[in-house]
Amino acid sequence: MKERLNAIVAAHPYLASRPSADCPAFNCPPERLVGLLGYLRDEQGYDFLCDVTAIDHVEAEPRFEVLYHLYSTERHEYVRVATPCTGDAEPVCPSVTCLWPTADWHEREAYDMFGIRFAGHPDLRRILMWDGYPYFPLRKEFPLAGLETPFPSEDLTEATGAGVLPAPMMGGPFHAGHGGPMSAREPRAGDESWTETRPRPADAEGEPHATA
Repeated sequence: MKERLNAIVAAHPYLASRPSADCPAFNCPPERLVGLLGYLRDEQGYDFLCDVTAIDHVEAEPRFEVLYHLYSTERHEYVRVATPCTGDAEPVCPSVTCLWPTADWHEREAYDMFGIRFAGHPDLRRILMWDGYPYFPLRKEFPLAGLETPFPSEDLTEATGAGVLPAPMMGGPFHAGHGGPMSAREPRAGDESWTETRPRPADAEGEPHATA
């Protein structure tokens, strides 16, 4: 594994090592991204694109990064590649659909949730929210409970007299772990004793509810 990583860096001296607790990771300039990922697929055997996701750093520059998780189905090894987006107000990243057709939906999801446009994508449109939805729900300024939004269909809004309501902060506040496998670092509710139909005990008694 170490020899393979040394070979990757030797062939691509522009790469920078990225801190990682679970697998080798690199930072790659966006203009080199497609070439690097093609090399990792064809020359190093990372043949499966597991995921494309993004990070919103809010106040850092550049604000957005896109991350690619690759897997070797022969060696059972992962590698992570991160690249910064150009532009903070309208972030852009190269599409890798030319390498992996499955990147089509991965990139559409990142576009839908973060507002990142993937240059060269054959059909970049929303995949979870409806066309015309005015927000990007995984950007840091978007509240965890959501925002009330009119339904996309006027006749549906007229018939129901309702909009898309924010979700209750059920079980919050939420905390993410800092160690262990990725599955253990998913956000978890600090208090899971209540639901939409069963109020928190302290709320039922009319007293402030404290959470650790």
